[in-house]
Amino acid sequence: MSKQTPRKQSARKPPAAKQATSQQAAAQQADTSQATGRKTPGTDSGAGSAKAGGGRVPAPAAAAPAPETGGSPAKELSRRRLLGTVGAAGAAGLVVGGAGGAAGVSAARDDAPEALATVGSTRVPFRAAGGGHQAGITTPLQAKGHLVAFDLAPGTDRKATAALLRRWSRTAEELMAGRAPDADTGVALDAGPSSLTVTFGFGHSFFSRTGLTKRRPIELDPLPDFSADALDPARSNGDLWIQIGADDALVAFHALRALQKDAAGRARLRWQMNGFNRTPGATAHPMTTRNLMGQIDGTNNPKPSDRDFDERIFVGRDAGQAWMRGGSYAVVRRIRMLLDDWEKRSRHDQEKVIGRRKDNGAPLTGGSETTPMRLDANRPDGLPVIPANAHARIAAPESNQGAAMLRRPFSYHDGFREDGAPDAGLLFVCWQADPLRAFTQVQRKLDRGDALSPFLRHEASGLFAVPPAAEPGDYVGQPLLEG
Repeated sequence: MSKQTPRKQSARKPPAAKQATSQQAAAQQADTSQATGRKTPGTDSGAGSAKAGGGRVPAPAAAAPAPETGGSPAKELSRRRLLGTVGAAGAAGLVVGGAGGAAGVSAARDDAPEALATVGSTRVPFRAAGGGHQAGITTPLQAKGHLVAFDLAPGTDRKATAALLRRWSRTAEELMAGRAPDADTGVALDAGPSSLTVTFGFGHSFFSRTGLTKRRPIELDPLPDFSADALDPARSNGDLWIQIGADDALVAFHALRALQKDAAGRARLRWQMNGFNRTPGATAHPMTTRNLMGQIDGTNNPKPSDRDFDERIFVGRDAGQAWMRGGSYAVVRRIRMLLDDWEKRSRHDQEKVIGRRKDNGAPLTGGSETTPMRLDANRPDGLPVIPANAHARIAAPESNQGAAMLRRPFSYHDGFREDGAPDAGLLFVCWQADPLRAFTQVQRKLDRGDALSPFLRHEASGLFAVPPAAEPGDYVGQPLLEG
């Protein structure tokens, strides 16, 4: 078959359009890096891609030849396939047709190829040379998330489990780099990595199922019961846990589906929850996210710049189980918010319950969001300015012998209940070196008199040991399973 003469490429964007695109990309990246109040750690957008605060947009990729007449769509380059071949050189993808009929395809082919926006091109490394933490712990909050737990299938021994984790690690590495794995579904062919992270953890029951009970850390002992718990066992715990986060919903779902397919015959789905956060670039300036109660949520989170951050969040070098050194423990709670009851309260009453202003997150003792709370400040009548049972007061490190955890949640909405109330709230995920000294200590105190508790229902729970990131050539958990 003879080839057609390649069509003439359309003109590039005028300088003004380029400048607008650059400014928008910079705003998106700045908001992404500030979602948890800090810059993006360990991100790699490739040469020529936007860096935090830099406002640079990836350089356009080289133009592809026009397709042959009558050629199969399968032969056309997709952005995601291109990322896997030239991403290191800074090329981010091509715009290609795929839907909308012949007219849509023709228009896409006539357009000059453009680079992905900053949100799409941001890549978080899967591996950590020389030791390091898994992605998805200190990574800034992403717009979309999935939490999923699996139980090992009957007859799955340690060797078969190692094969599963090797396969999962390979798939996660490909997806986080923006490459399509084998037998890809095509869900995310048009997208870049979009800050995708995949984080793996082991539950308490994993160790007995694999004959590794002697290597189970004491920190993984089950959480105590709390008076406010109304836990559903079917949506709690699990042998294996995966946290998926991305700034694009299709990229996140694509990862979820690929990992689920990889588990066939080796692990069975136990439960799965979907969450979301604000999309990067949705606010006029970077700010701490809000929860579904409308409150700024995450102000007092520990920061990597804190002197004792690693000590509080990550397992130290003197840990009894060597395979967990550099890892962390994740507590996962599905917390339904009684939004109908909450929204009936005045803003003044809501602020008293939380201990902070609703508009800017400042403590009731004054200042801005980051101003320290003055827990000793009293009103003229002698009562504390921040009520004794205010959530912010009870949960503060100062009220818990310095106990702190890194909160990294997603909001969720699963429709409406029979009474018409929204089935919505928080997929609470927190990270710490020792759950007993962090989550458990704080939750026990909240359980005894938190003003926010009447508006919450804890409906599912889990605790997982999250080992350090896999080094080159290894898979997540290899020192445990083969050590």
